[in-house]
Amino acid sequence: MGQVTLVLASASPRRRALLQGLGVAFDAVAPGLDESVRPGEPPRDYVLRVAVEKAAAGARLRPGALVLAADTSVVLGDRILGKPAGEAEAREMVRALSGRRHSVLTGVALDGAARASAVVETAVWFRPLSEAEIAWYASTGEPLDKAGAYAIQGAGGVLVQRIEGSASNVVGLPLAETAELLRQAGFPLPWSAR
Repeated sequence: MGQVTLVLASASPRRRALLQGLGVAFDAVAPGLDESVRPGEPPRDYVLRVAVEKAAAGARLRPGALVLAADTSVVLGDRILGKPAGEAEAREMVRALSGRRHSVLTGVALDGAARASAVVETAVWFRPLSEAEIAWYASTGEPLDKAGAYAIQGAGGVLVQRIEGSASNVVGLPLAETAELLRQAGFPLPWSAR
């Protein structure tokens, strides 16, 4: 692929940190998009559509670059749990997840110098939580900018009993699958030259 610049189309500090962990150089842009769920749109279709739209918007902002974008949703049954509007909604979401299995879906998309996309699913089980635990966690403020009202990499890790699948997916960027998409697109990964 030569010297194509990789651009992460995301304002998420968690996605930036995960991508930095791969040891690849990249720039970042934050394409402003309407990320509303369309009526009747299944969660898997939603995360893929939004990731593809973010990547396309990033490619328009940075012509000639390879643009990577992702969108993550927490799904309980067939209901997408977005970011809570406040502490009361965070308590409701965490209470709904208590003692249950849910899915974390991430759409990952490349656009620009190459196009590809995938959806990655991780199963997450919360342990049964007391009302005191739910109230404590909601009061930390951590859930307020997180899909599903929790951060597995933070204090929210205490809520999680187990996961099945990609741990980095739950944080917001499935690294193994992202690296494979980049490899297939011909983007040089740090271990490629060894």
